[in-house]
Amino acid sequence: MNQALEALLDLLDLEQIEEDIFRGVSRSALVPRVFGGQVAAQALVAAGRTVRGDLPQALGSARVGETPNAHSLHAYFLRPGDPGAPIVYTVDRIRDGRSFTTRRVVAVQHGQPIFHLSASFQTYEDGLEHQAEMPDAPDPETLPTAAETLPRHLPAHVAERLVEARAAVDLRYADVPPWGTVGQPREPRSQVWFRADGKLADDSLLHVCLATYVSDMTLLDSVLLAHGRGGWAVGDVVGASLDHAMWFHRPFRADEWLLYDQESPTASGGRGLGQARIWTQDGRLAVTVIQEGVVRVPR
Repeated sequence: MNQALEALLDLLDLEQIEEDIFRGVSRSALVPRVFGGQVAAQALVAAGRTVRGDLPQALGSARVGETPNAHSLHAYFLRPGDPGAPIVYTVDRIRDGRSFTTRRVVAVQHGQPIFHLSASFQTYEDGLEHQAEMPDAPDPETLPTAAETLPRHLPAHVAERLVEARAAVDLRYADVPPWGTVGQPREPRSQVWFRADGKLADDSLLHVCLATYVSDMTLLDSVLLAHGRGGWAVGDVVGASLDHAMWFHRPFRADEWLLYDQESPTASGGRGLGQARIWTQDGRLAVTVIQEGVVRVPR
């Protein structure tokens, strides 16, 4: 496991300061606010730890199948997070049912809520099975790494910071990222392959939280592609996540290749919508993601 992945796992390993109250810290970001994927993943960790009952509380300690698994989350980003201050996560135990368990989490900084998440967990059960067909995508092993791709299209100092910010994850674009085709509108669809850059414990919550963290990295890229914009990395738009929803359909490992197939059906009113599916390399539909974000052109 590389040092960046170890640091990310430490970031997600929240400190419990009271029953149903947890504290997390932040890592440096490209913009002067907390990365949305970090807050969402940490909030899901907090929710998940209150579902585990008498099992060990450390992230990565419960094996797949031992606990109810997260099957959906719905979240709102309320205020920009301060990366220099701790984040306190308070968990409300909305419901503990026989099949489904529901939690509500509020992330607070400086006395104000910055993020709100509702998450639902389900014990495993058999049922009807069908899924859409996985789209075509190049073999991830044939694609360049982010460290190879980003310097081709961005100023050296920006590329270096992006590579550093994503060092815990091996993320590979199937096509040229939006900042590589500025001024050239194209189909609002993008694909990336990703996996944690190291072996993870057999803990379903850990893998779901890692996917949640990554899901906020590239989803709004598809909005930018439709307008030939390079995005936050080059400064021709100003953006921020507004809300985020995920449905976890089937078990997966975040340390094995996952295809993030993303598209944008619409943008209007200073907002853009991204929707996506995450597939395992062997073709199983694992996750559906929908996100809306602020996408404004600077005046």
